[in-house]
Amino acid sequence: MPDGAVLINTARGALVDHDALVAELRTGRLAAILDVTDPEPLPGDSPLYDLPNAFVTPHLAGSQGNELARLGQTVAEEAERLLAGGELAYAVDLAALDRTA
Repeated sequence: MPDGAVLINTARGALVDHDALVAELRTGRLAAILDVTDPEPLPGDSPLYDLPNAFVTPHLAGSQGNELARLGQTVAEEAERLLAGGELAYAVDLAALDRTA
């Protein structure tokens, strides 16, 4: 990343090498905004909490608007399908869980 860049991670915490990121942040060469971390939540003594060029949010990047109502509606509809013995529209594939959102 070029000097002065800002790393933004809203995808998966494991995509970022946190040790390498902390080392870069300590140099002041770049900044970071992390909505996801690995582990999540970070341990209380993580240096990411204290670095002035690191901003850690509580995994909420996708939960700011009317999508919460749609999410609730989808969960209710899925529960109704389950209770009725129907096929789930959004079944979790456990074999793919480590690479899906």
